[in-house]
Amino acid sequence: MPAINGFSIDYNALNEDRTFSEGDTLSGKVTLALLKPTAVQNLFVKVKGEAQVRWTTRSGNHNYTHSAHRRYFKLKHFLITAAENDETVLPRGTHVYNFSFTLPSTSMPSSFKGSHGSIVYKLEAKLSRSWRVDQTIEQKIHFCSRSFPQLQSLMSRQIGVTDKEVGMFSSGHVHMEVTVDRTAYAPGQTSVVVAKINNSSSSDMTPKVRLSQAVVYTANTSTKHESTTIHKIAGQSIGPHSEKEVSWALKIPTNQELTIKNCDILSVEYCLKVYLDISFAFDPEVKLPIIIIPSALTSGIQPGDFGPSHNSDFLPPAASVPCYPASPAARAYSAPPPSYPGNPFTRPPIMNPNQPASMAWGYSRPGSSSYGPPYLSSSSSVLHPPPNASAFHAPSPAFHSCPPTQLTRQNPSAPPVFVPAPSAPAYEPPSYSTSTNFLSHSDEPPPAYSVIFPSAANEGGK
Repeated sequence: MPAINGFSIDYNALNEDRTFSEGDTLSGKVTLALLKPTAVQNLFVKVKGEAQVRWTTRSGNHNYTHSAHRRYFKLKHFLITAAENDETVLPRGTHVYNFSFTLPSTSMPSSFKGSHGSIVYKLEAKLSRSWRVDQTIEQKIHFCSRSFPQLQSLMSRQIGVTDKEVGMFSSGHVHMEVTVDRTAYAPGQTSVVVAKINNSSSSDMTPKVRLSQAVVYTANTSTKHESTTIHKIAGQSIGPHSEKEVSWALKIPTNQELTIKNCDILSVEYCLKVYLDISFAFDPEVKLPIIIIPSALTSGIQPGDFGPSHNSDFLPPAASVPCYPASPAARAYSAPPPSYPGNPFTRPPIMNPNQPASMAWGYSRPGSSSYGPPYLSSSSSVLHPPPNASAFHAPSPAFHSCPPTQLTRQNPSAPPVFVPAPSAPAYEPPSYSTSTNFLSHSDEPPPAYSVIFPSAANEGGK
């Protein structure tokens, strides 16, 4: 009669989707049911994450296998352990062992399974007994990575424009402007695509939109590409010399794999392509990247929550940027802001009352996204910390009282030395006697003009 009646492993879910991410705690239990006392050497549980790719190519009469493997982590915990050549006897009944792991906080790719490779995270329990084959059970874990840089810019609207001449079988040109409400979506969400088309040619054309997935497997210097169409929708035909606005609503499947760009041997990307199907001509098209992220990163976020969409070259008003607080040294030499009767504001108002005064928003316009080709709305708002207080140097209190200096050199080979010049003599105002009474003089008549100027009197006599 077998001794083991049941051997299972289970983990505690952190959310409804039963997913885990970087830094999460993975806990659970291992259950071992015995029908009779059993000697056990050891029982352990481990969790690991790894990626692998493999495919075969043929050249002539030879087949070549390309493969690569990456291990991200491996954590192991012993539940039962015994010394070498020793065993632990467990009584009959059901034994439950709890375990807990903290997943690494480093960037790791999301779970994925494709035709030529996979990224797998799993729990594994192993029971070892002497003179018996080891029993192993495992359970896969759905891992969703949170490593998505520039998440704020992924919530902004993106625009693509194309202007193209029609082929030799018709005349004129076509102008198309495509707008997508944002870049990042979670599985189950809907992407709204709007295309404004100006058909100034003599040809009929049909607008179409297609959402596709591109998977690239890499092993050493070899790559394997795999492309899949997720959605493809066609609009109504547009006649010659006419304008039309077409809109589509593309729902991301609820079981769609997430975008993967943090694995060097396997990548998963998505592209939204809007094009005009024209007979006997090259189709004008606009390609925009689509990023699929976990639902936890998009919950409660709406387009525009991170600031206006940066389709305009104008910066936000300067009044929305608060001032930095001055350092204590700088405040000692700065005058207080003026206050006006009836005006409570002594500094520029802050647009967001919840924003602390020690922070200010900065605006950047990166030329390309980390997940695909450049697009017009790839901009983000970056929070910059205020400068350190050490960056401000307050003037010395004796700065304005120092006398002028002159450059002297006592030794020609010695470096110049600044010495203070001799100070100028102090200015003493003239003293006046306040005891003199200017009104006490006698009333004598003034002297004659000829007495003061004799030459002028003699000329007058001539």
